[in-house]
Amino acid sequence: MSGNITFTIIKPFAVSDGHIGPILNKIHTAGFKISAMRMLWLTQGEAERFYEVHKERPFYSDLVEFMTSGPIVVAVLKKENAVADYRKLIGATDPEKAEEGTIRKEFARSLRENAVHGSDSDENAAFEGSFFFSGLQRF
Repeated sequence: MSGNITFTIIKPFAVSDGHIGPILNKIHTAGFKISAMRMLWLTQGEAERFYEVHKERPFYSDLVEFMTSGPIVVAVLKKENAVADYRKLIGATDPEKAEEGTIRKEFARSLRENAVHGSDSDENAAFEGSFFFSGLQRF
């Protein structure tokens, strides 16, 4: 059974380029409700802990460096079939391969600077949301 929450990050360059509003509008228009949201600037240690699952991968250091380069927006989103529906809305990781109208097609600069993160499973959505928000911070 599919869950009803997912997690997203609007990444540093998308924040600095002024895309928070348009991205949130696409999320809202697609029927998602925001359960929790905040803006923050990850420390090195926070980014390392969040991306620990990728620690042995060659892109880990670059990912941590990129995600600590500026403020981000994190949010827990609610909707039936949330993970799959959000993955469809954001599009392929590589914006060159993403479908027209998807968030990454419209707002990404490159494969590395792909505008947003979206959970890839119900389990990861639960972990990622809990990393940034307690139960008292969700509505």
